[in-house]
Amino acid sequence: MRPVIATEITQHTLWQALTGQMPPLVLPPTPISHAVLDNRDVTPGALFVAFAGRHTDGHYFIDDALRRGAQAVICEELGRAKAQEQDAVLIDCTASRWERIATLPTTYRPETPLAYIVDNSTLALQNVGAFQRLHRCAPQLRVVGVTGSVGKTSTKEVAATILQQRYRTLNNQGSLNSEQGLPFTLLGLSREHECAVLEMGMYALGEIRTLCTLARPHIGIITNVGPSHLERLGTIERIAQAKAELVEALPAADDGGVAILNWDDERVRPMAALTKARIFRYGLTPEADLWADEIEGAGLEGIRFRFHYRQPHSMHEDSIYVRVPLLGRHSVHTALRGAALGLVEGFSWEEIITGLQQVPGQIRLVVVPGINGSTVIDDTYNASPASTIAALNLLADLEPNRQGRRVAVLGDMLELGQFTDEGHKLVGRRAADVVHLLITVGELGRAIAEEAASAGLPLEAILRFQHHDEAIAHLQHEIAADDLVLVKGSRAVGMDIIIAEIIVTTESKIESKP
Repeated sequence: MRPVIATEITQHTLWQALTGQMPPLVLPPTPISHAVLDNRDVTPGALFVAFAGRHTDGHYFIDDALRRGAQAVICEELGRAKAQEQDAVLIDCTASRWERIATLPTTYRPETPLAYIVDNSTLALQNVGAFQRLHRCAPQLRVVGVTGSVGKTSTKEVAATILQQRYRTLNNQGSLNSEQGLPFTLLGLSREHECAVLEMGMYALGEIRTLCTLARPHIGIITNVGPSHLERLGTIERIAQAKAELVEALPAADDGGVAILNWDDERVRPMAALTKARIFRYGLTPEADLWADEIEGAGLEGIRFRFHYRQPHSMHEDSIYVRVPLLGRHSVHTALRGAALGLVEGFSWEEIITGLQQVPGQIRLVVVPGINGSTVIDDTYNASPASTIAALNLLADLEPNRQGRRVAVLGDMLELGQFTDEGHKLVGRRAADVVHLLITVGELGRAIAEEAASAGLPLEAILRFQHHDEAIAHLQHEIAADDLVLVKGSRAVGMDIIIAEIIVTTESKIESKP
């Protein structure tokens, strides 16, 4: 789904953020109704931000965005001619013009769109997002930053749902967590928002520090540190260093800063020494401030477990049994993070548990009807060894007495760097303990298959395919009624295409009628 952000920004916001000057008297504070990154989503009153992307360049579609009614465009020099073709007024915000006074022609009409020409669209969007965060929000706005190698999006969704029990809360759509996605999200802030929960991703050192400069978080939640993006950062220690930038950016405890840390993760625990914020520890150990035990999988109904919370400066401990509609035992950590945030913010247990019960649908991982009477677990959003093993654990927990087979369709996991071989082997070993049939896709997927065979999975229960279309052809003929099929791996090898071909959609149901 392409992101569309409803905004309360105006032409005055854009002018001040991008020119560094007060708007001219002739420029009215024309509302910008929404912001988009795709010209096809433009409707009258929109802001269109043109990026030079990896697969396509938004600058080529500026004329279409303006024809559709864009009120403002942010673009680089490449977009100048397209904007001129549609009679937009050009506002030069490039470094060469920065010292000059930005002006509008005396013939300017309020309905005329403005095209802000910038050196770098990403930096310009960051300037607008930071301006909105700093100058156009309620002073009491409380911002929560979430980062980690696995579980960021699910944690963000759970945290926002809990905060919504009491406050008007903004959070990133999907995974708008990057140097472009997070400032785009900030455009949606208004004076009515009391909280914001912002997922923060990164590919390199310094990126989370930049995102914190834009978002100014008061609370930081660290999920874990794993080998995701190891290829880019080189070592697991550098990944930990990058994630720690969030806690380093938090205000001191006396100023409301709180670092919520996964006390089960040996690379997260040392982050407590890197901040002056209050430390709140969560995990599966009684050493933590909030911890859980008696964890049980309840199949498609979620998980059951017991919370333990030791109140500060008290000998009293709360002990509460709960069931939450999150799939997989690993989801207990997601619930712990959400509950920790609620406790830090002074919520009652009733509010916290109500929020946990209201998480909107299963996050990322989706269980859907499959072809031939099967059930498909779609977990193709991304893939790392930790998340794939968690998905296999879920496969093992779901309906253990069912008659069908447990089938895992696993593809390459990318950007693991020096952990590539070991990461795929770990997945293969776990698959050998869980599945009746293992299907691998891609060159790296072969390492999963080979390790599963070495771990004792019979050779006749292992199929290796180089391309997703081969796997699809086999699955369409071989999946049987009551089979439980997990699909997990990088979209680069077409795992999402496999899902599209083996699930039952409304259209396929209609076509199958005699």
